[in-house]
Amino acid sequence: MVLTTYGRSSGFCIDPIEKKPLNHFLPGHAVLSFGTAGCNLGCKFCQNWDISKARDMDRLTSLALPEQIAASAQASGCAAVAFTYNDPVIFAEYAIDVAHACHDLGIKTVAVTAGYVTESARAEFFSAIDAANVDLKGFTESFYKKMAYGSLQPVLETLKFLRHDTDVWFEITNLVIPDANDDEAEIAAMCEWIGSELGADVPLHFTAFHPDYRLRDRPATPTRTLLRCRQQAMDVGLHHVYVGNVHHPSASSTYCHHCGHCLIERDWYVLGAYELDTEGRCNQCGTLCAGRFGSEKGTWGARRLPITIH
Repeated sequence: MVLTTYGRSSGFCIDPIEKKPLNHFLPGHAVLSFGTAGCNLGCKFCQNWDISKARDMDRLTSLALPEQIAASAQASGCAAVAFTYNDPVIFAEYAIDVAHACHDLGIKTVAVTAGYVTESARAEFFSAIDAANVDLKGFTESFYKKMAYGSLQPVLETLKFLRHDTDVWFEITNLVIPDANDDEAEIAAMCEWIGSELGADVPLHFTAFHPDYRLRDRPATPTRTLLRCRQQAMDVGLHHVYVGNVHHPSASSTYCHHCGHCLIERDWYVLGAYELDTEGRCNQCGTLCAGRFGSEKGTWGARRLPITIH
């Protein structure tokens, strides 16, 4: 098999790290984002379908070698490079080589993935990754089969692998789709599984669906549904639960799970108050907040800056 997308991208853009979304990994810092084309799932609700479902290689830009990407990230002041837009497991060889080039320059790597990867490929791929956001699309095999043309179990195995067999910092995203995966019992089962199998400190993001691709027959997710899911997750003991794709500063901010003090204030992708010390401890009570926070918060803000790799 030959990776025909090696060295070719569907575009490069500097984003806030929170857009991945990652709320506990280098907050406020800039990340250089890129992807290729295609996907190993067939989600009817894909929000990046023009890239992930692309078959036309002509939509890919000119050659961008790993060393060029790493150098551009460094020159742009990015703390990390993110493999995103489409799933990086399908361009793993390219992503791994880019990751090695980035690490040579002290730049972190981020994978935005559905976690749908075989056991034999997991270790090599994630050994090159510093942080990941895993899209847990639902919590039933029937949902995965009908809506994504895939299977739930490999994703759960990936999550357990990340938790127990790697040092990768990871967070989970669940796109909440009305009348598809928003059932209270399904949400409860998912949250309980996360707590028991992965631990209470793994951040969970409930994000709003909007009609797209082949699922245009239902409305966008109401904010009240996201907040209900968030409350369910907190009720079973998860420490850091967020809502996304809607404007809700209080449910997008990070709080100390011990004393409730607001640690990182967020308004969309703009950070306000920052109440963590250099070790990631709450300034109010000293409790350690799980994450990889660095020595200080970033100041990139909400900017989105497309760039060209030379």
